Amino acid sequence: MGGEEVTLNAETLELINSELTARLARQAGSSDKIDTKAVVLVGYVIAAVSFLATQHPEPILAGLAYAAYAVAAVLGVSAYAVRSYGDVPDPRGLFNGYVVLPRSRALAALAAVRVKAFEGNASTLRRKAGLWWFSVGTLLAGVILMVISIVVHNDGHGGAARPQPRAVAAVASYIAT
Repeated sequence: MGGEEVTLNAETLELINSELTARLARQAGSSDKIDTKAVVLVGYVIAAVSFLATQHPEPILAGLAYAAYAVAAVLGVSAYAVRSYGDVPDPRGLFNGYVVLPRSRALAALAAVRVKAFEGNASTLRRKAGLWWFSVGTLLAGVILMVISIVVHNDGHGGAARPQPRAVAAVASYIAT
């Protein structure tokens, strides 16, 4: 290789490295977004469980709703769980391993490390996204079961036009007396 080819390769490797760095940053941003969605979803689960606890639902359907909420919460927390992600070698290893290499070889080695990190992070990100989607599905199933359990129970008690939480009913009866 002549000096001109090494320069061209170094420039190409710089371009590849900057693209890989940007992709790793976007990948980390996607992971952060899934984490945020998982936390919000677990919050919805807590709100739904709290709401169901204040109702007079049909017991079997309510039990199934609680089970769906439990699965949604576990999956949501699992999606948010802390995992290690690859990026670049540790700073000491980076310095010690690449300081003596020519620019093009150091860039090639860094690009190889970043490609490996991106591929490893991609599978982790897919797993996180899958857990989140399953969590959304079980939350939706829980909400459907909850609504059905409240409607079925209220239809069995004279078809109340609008179900009221226990707390509201208690306040209303206290005010009436």
